[in-house]
Amino acid sequence: MTDTAVETTRPIGVYTRPKGGGGWRDWVTTVDHKKIGILYGATALVFFVVGGCEALLIRLQLATPNGTILGADTYNQVFTMHGVTMIFLAAMPLAAAFGNYLIPLQIGARDVAFPRLNALSFWVFLAGAIFLNLSWVLGGAPDGGWFGYAPNSGIIYSPSVGMDFYAIGLQITGIASLVSAINLTVTILNMRAPGMTLFKMPVFTWMMLVVQLLLVFAMPVIAVALFLLIFSRQFGANFFNTEMGADPLLWQHLFWIFGHPEVYILILPSFGIISEVIPTFSRKPIFGYEFMVFSGIAIGFMGWGVWAHHMFASGIGPLSVAAFSLSTMFIAVPTGVKILNWLATMWGGKIKFTAAMLFAVGVISMFTIGGLSGVTHAMSPADTQQTDTYYVVAHFHYVIFGGIIFGLFSGFYFWWPKVFGHMLSEKLGKINFWVMLVGFNMTFGPMHTLGLQGMSRRIDTYSPGFGFELWNMVASIGSFIIATSVLIFVINVIVSAVKAKGQPHCGPDPWDARSLEWMTPNPTPEHNFDEVPVVESLDEFWHRKYGTDEEGRIVRVATAEEVCQDGSATGVHLPSPSYWPLVFSAGLPLVGLGLIFSLWLTIPGGIMMVGSLFAWVFEPVDDPDGPHGHHDDSEETATEEAPVV
Repeated sequence: MTDTAVETTRPIGVYTRPKGGGGWRDWVTTVDHKKIGILYGATALVFFVVGGCEALLIRLQLATPNGTILGADTYNQVFTMHGVTMIFLAAMPLAAAFGNYLIPLQIGARDVAFPRLNALSFWVFLAGAIFLNLSWVLGGAPDGGWFGYAPNSGIIYSPSVGMDFYAIGLQITGIASLVSAINLTVTILNMRAPGMTLFKMPVFTWMMLVVQLLLVFAMPVIAVALFLLIFSRQFGANFFNTEMGADPLLWQHLFWIFGHPEVYILILPSFGIISEVIPTFSRKPIFGYEFMVFSGIAIGFMGWGVWAHHMFASGIGPLSVAAFSLSTMFIAVPTGVKILNWLATMWGGKIKFTAAMLFAVGVISMFTIGGLSGVTHAMSPADTQQTDTYYVVAHFHYVIFGGIIFGLFSGFYFWWPKVFGHMLSEKLGKINFWVMLVGFNMTFGPMHTLGLQGMSRRIDTYSPGFGFELWNMVASIGSFIIATSVLIFVINVIVSAVKAKGQPHCGPDPWDARSLEWMTPNPTPEHNFDEVPVVESLDEFWHRKYGTDEEGRIVRVATAEEVCQDGSATGVHLPSPSYWPLVFSAGLPLVGLGLIFSLWLTIPGGIMMVGSLFAWVFEPVDDPDGPHGHHDDSEETATEEAPVV
């Protein structure tokens, strides 16, 4: 390694980390953004399966009239936890997994700005997820819907402890989201490689930046609403008590001021993913890069002005209805810009339909259907007729599953070799896509018809004779086809890992990709980059491989092996691992259980939290030359010029 291997003009990111002994301790103490991304992804996939099993129970219950699979109370719990799990414990952390792993790589950084806070965000998320699911065995799960509308979420209409677990559990997971958002925002704004201006960042990083800013401003809103709910249930406050002059609509306003930006918190990572996949497999740069960026910013900004379209049937008044109808129509414009740009990117391209590309095209088609059905709700008379029907269920699943889950699966197939060093089976991947596409449309397509026929949502059963039987059965069969597609993905993961065992890792650039993360070996080395790259253009990695000849034709000027780093750098100092983020996080569920069952439990939880914070502050940083460190003589000049942080 030469003296210039560490960018002396950007000393931030030159850290110390001792070499661990391997095994589970490396995972529970890690502050490596890549491992944290993997932890986020693995945990979220587990909860994706849990939420899917809850969905299958719902569809079994509704497959036939007068279903008896679940009782009414159990159905309410399963229905509530399905929504909570899929939104807060699966979709959001899956996006966080991609963001944690890829953002530092895409901007040419060696790590995130605050590595231990990054670890804290994961462990707090896991603590909140476990806390929420403990409710199943400690008195009953939440039963007031994932939206928690007052007064149904109050102590009178929901006397069990389920909604207490809901309010406190979501507060805990909200802390994780807020901490992660601050960390990734600072990382993107302050740790980009030399030469990487904001408008040389990949679209994925841009969309994730918008998401982090949305989280920073949205999470405090839901935190306020949840605090009001906790104080109402635990201490007899009257924030939603109409007899004391309060207004239950306060909850709806607070929830949806958070809830509609939350839709874009969920969808923009998927938009970013397919904005990397489509240019790669179309063999063209993204069409209208600036329009893609500014449309994402516009979506984030305008998302704050549409929340009350969830409340058209609540009596908010004609002026408010008119204003939010217009804003709901206008927000379709930047989304339409993105769809047109993706189509223009593919137009005339040499398209290669890999599994990742198929899922990306699936996002465009399925999300377009969901978007169009959503715009119909901008017309308040139509919304009033549809709002409590399965038409709305069809709409938001086309947006959330069709737009988000398809995009995340596209990312799995695209970046799997980057993370694990081997490819997923393309054959199984394509089967995965087609089975999921068929099952998805069988499940949620008929719900449009059911809604227009008048089937109410949020019901645990229905009577025969209303014409709902056929399409409910079709939807239930479709849900099991979706489950089969997820099983195919799991089989693909296992089979591919077994085949790759003992085999050399795949090449550094299996897709002929465009962005900086592909300059590093697969899987990514601990230090990310041997030398921090100097960026001269958008799609820097692609421009290092390709140039133009005298006639202006694009020609290859370097192989991937010549451009990619080999991961052989030594002596690069990285952050020290720590147990304290895990210890702090473990105290949060104890405090939550104390608030619900006995305040005495808050004492050990509080001691764990306060004690771990003190230990965190005074935790020594290991000497890179000490018994746990690693150092070599070639690093001496670089570390003198770039001080250790």
